Amino acid sequence: MLKGNKGEWSEIYVLLKLLADGKLHAADENLEKIEEVFYPIIKILRAEVGGKREYALNGNIKIIDGDTKSILTEFPTTAFIKNALQLFQDIKQAKGRSFDFPQYEGFLHSIDINSLKAKSIDKSDITIVAHDLETGQNQQLGFSIKSLIGKNSTLFNAQAGTNFIYKITVPKDKKLEIDKFNQETYKAASGPKDSKIAERLQRLEKMGCEISFQSIQSENLELNLTMVDSKLPLILAYLVYYRYKDRVNNIIDLIQKITKENPLAYNISLGHPFYEFKIKNLLSDYALGMTPQVVWTGEYDATGGIIIVKADGDVLCYHICDKNKFQSYLINHTKLEQAATSEDKNNPGHPKLKSAKPFKFGWVYEEGGAYFIKLNLQIRFR
Repeated sequence: MLKGNKGEWSEIYVLLKLLADGKLHAADENLEKIEEVFYPIIKILRAEVGGKREYALNGNIKIIDGDTKSILTEFPTTAFIKNALQLFQDIKQAKGRSFDFPQYEGFLHSIDINSLKAKSIDKSDITIVAHDLETGQNQQLGFSIKSLIGKNSTLFNAQAGTNFIYKITVPKDKKLEIDKFNQETYKAASGPKDSKIAERLQRLEKMGCEISFQSIQSENLELNLTMVDSKLPLILAYLVYYRYKDRVNNIIDLIQKITKENPLAYNISLGHPFYEFKIKNLLSDYALGMTPQVVWTGEYDATGGIIIVKADGDVLCYHICDKNKFQSYLINHTKLEQAATSEDKNNPGHPKLKSAKPFKFGWVYEEGGAYFIKLNLQIRFR
């Protein structure tokens, strides 16, 4: 049985849709189709349990053994058009975290798709051989797929390791009783789930506390960020702090705020966009391969770029060569989102004994005689 969430089913939809259309259109910076810019698809490569498969477009869709190059079977394009259209509607209407579509099992097995996610040695979600109309050559390109069907997909997933740790220095004439503080601020907060953290940060500032970034919980993530830019851990720490304290979500708004505050004291007198430039590079690295847990070498796994499945079912791409459009889209259509804090509502300031998402952040705690608070980083498309 094939079972998965909307993002996983969207990968199958992209495969069927591209084979049905025979081409992949580029998007502008507002995720609108550029009619005159597209990549004719020669074939799509996929690694399955039974071996490598090639889905070649040549009249009918031919399923080819990737090793022997023999044709295993073939289907008319109309079969892919029909199934892609129906699958999109079913994904859109599906409820719950994970679901199956038995009505597609027969067709998918007949075209040698036996898992929702293809086996891969890298982070590309789909590999396409496309014809470049400018160079006249065929190129093999790996794309990352992000789906906007239903809830917008994440660009950067929350983990315990994506917690940013801040030290709290309390004025000598003030006293911080953390259990009392966590309980009072939890009860005083009202509104969205992030308001309790805003309440805590704002109260700490009113007390005259100094809140300073110390480190990222994942050493590998901190080193990855440093690879991109030596100041990125600190820049992100400010963005994350502003997001929780002021409850500003959109990355473009956060960049405007950090530029105005200029906490790193860059010389911006001539208009150099230091913060925006560095965050743009970071977002594109996230989209094309960087993850918190794997050492980042700067080599992109998604060599083609990123494919976006729009809410209306359209499938568009940002080619890695269209860097300006790609980065403009990322910076204008992403936000910092709060994951589950894992805080025990019956015992504020302490984690739940059992939590499906044990990120454990958002309250003041003591360690080695000093006070700290953790704030989590998660980036989602909007």
